[in-house]
Amino acid sequence: MDYYSKTTTKLIAELGHLPGIGQKSAQRLAFHILHMPEEQVRELSSAILDARTSARFCRECCTLTDEDICPICASDKRDHKTIMVVEDTRDLVAYEKTGQYNGVYHVLQGAINPMQGINPTDIRLKELMIRLQGDVDEVILATNSTLEGEATAMYISKLLKDTGIRVTRIASGVPVGGDLEYVDEVTLLKALENRTEL
Repeated sequence: MDYYSKTTTKLIAELGHLPGIGQKSAQRLAFHILHMPEEQVRELSSAILDARTSARFCRECCTLTDEDICPICASDKRDHKTIMVVEDTRDLVAYEKTGQYNGVYHVLQGAINPMQGINPTDIRLKELMIRLQGDVDEVILATNSTLEGEATAMYISKLLKDTGIRVTRIASGVPVGGDLEYVDEVTLLKALENRTEL
């Protein structure tokens, strides 16, 4: 039985598909949107559509951007010989917030997870290997401290074993089972500073 109009029920249902949004949160958001001025609602919907239609992967690092090359890869002030490998764009942002890392990134857009059918060919490893044919001194493996993140880091370290490139892993300090996007900047900085050779 619908308690609301069909359009309101549909809005609640669609908002409920977002990660971390349960039924009650979806209702709160829906009613907030319904009480917003119409112009604000138009701006919100336009921003969502614009972001979705203009989003693409950076040609260099595979992060989400609206340009061919993201601002980090395009910067000549960054150390392009040091590449930090992360699982997704949110992890990149977490490290950028420390303000202490001056290298560039490679965003895998996932982690190896055979249980969910995600194999090495399903993430951006091929693009990483192509980048490493250039002038690279160090690869920092900064995947999450989850089982999948650790497996991905080990897989990459084995791939790079005979390349002559220094391969390091971020140090402990990042909680096991945690996602980088939820870790504070100080802990991330300590993990980066205390990374270890693999």
